[in-house]
Amino acid sequence: MTSPNVAAGCAAPDQSAPLPAGVDLEKETVITGIVNNVEGEPVGGAYVRLLDGSGEFTAEVVTSPEGVFRFFAAPGSWTLRALSRAGNGDLVVDATRGVNEVAISVVAA
Repeated sequence: MTSPNVAAGCAAPDQSAPLPAGVDLEKETVITGIVNNVEGEPVGGAYVRLLDGSGEFTAEVVTSPEGVFRFFAAPGSWTLRALSRAGNGDLVVDATRGVNEVAISVVAA
């Protein structure tokens, strides 16, 4: 049985759940967003990777059925890489403290 805060088949927290009550957005950096296909439809089950400024892998999450993902990171430049059956896409984000909302479009190769 899967906890309501854990994505089915994955140990990652449910990406569409609200931010935990203890998150202080004055001190923390959250990168959150949605993965869409070329038609603008959300892509659930996509893998989203967080790469640091030098391109090194830092973390990975699976999008919710609604295509939503979330990372807690340090302020700075990050690359988000979405990998899915619908295609792949990259996005560079200059994240600041607080919530940084983005959208990643994936395109079939």
